[in-house]
Amino acid sequence: MAALNYTIHGNDLQYVQVNLAPGEAFMAEQGAMMYTDQAIEMRAILGDGSRSSFAMIGRLFKAIKRRFTGESMFSSVYTNQGLSAQDVAIAAPSPGQIVPIQLHEQGGTLICQKGAYLAGQVGQTIALAFQKRIRVGLLGGEGFIMQKISGEGTVFVHASGTLKAVELGPTDSLKIDTGCLVAMSSTVRYDIKYTGTLKTSLFGGEGLFYATVAGPGRVWIQSLPMNRLGQIILKAAVVGQSKGSIWGKLYLMFIIVAVIIALVGK
Repeated sequence: MAALNYTIHGNDLQYVQVNLAPGEAFMAEQGAMMYTDQAIEMRAILGDGSRSSFAMIGRLFKAIKRRFTGESMFSSVYTNQGLSAQDVAIAAPSPGQIVPIQLHEQGGTLICQKGAYLAGQVGQTIALAFQKRIRVGLLGGEGFIMQKISGEGTVFVHASGTLKAVELGPTDSLKIDTGCLVAMSSTVRYDIKYTGTLKTSLFGGEGLFYATVAGPGRVWIQSLPMNRLGQIILKAAVVGQSKGSIWGKLYLMFIIVAVIIALVGK
């Protein structure tokens, strides 16, 4: 597979600009396009476009499984129909970093958190990666299902906050907050451990469990998971309303009452 010509722009709200040669194609998550040059043709495909021995039924089943990984059932493929190089730009869905990963450096397979996939070269497939241990599935931040991205070339995943890549040797291990793990090589072993004591679990602020990863392989860690960011924004909104004027407090009370009435009505 030919090397991809791309440039990542921005710091906190990034986008990747891909320069496609005539006839070259690129695949991205549905709704991620920022802009394209005139000669770029976009078409929607079911799932990742990979073939199945069960024809259309098989492709539909793959698309449904893809939906469980946090991605859309359809992908967008951008093809350069012109006679010269053309650009397509794909934007990140939230504040953070776009991470380019060479699949051949990871043995052709990458394990990611749900919804991490952003874009990649045509021919790459996204499938379910089940956690084999029930404990990991129930207590790990990503549940039973993670993404398994396979194929060749460059794949782009999105991480929230600042990203750190760590190379683990055969005897190396690392403790990670369960929501901060973005991606890992298929050779990395993943488990869930108890934080230690009841006092630490209740008052340490880090929850009851943390993830452990053991080499060999590489792991990518994000500094600000989206669920943590959402909690910060929600807390700030509620506290901001409570510290505001009487009208702000009445507005907040009105919202709470409206939600209660809606729930009772159901």
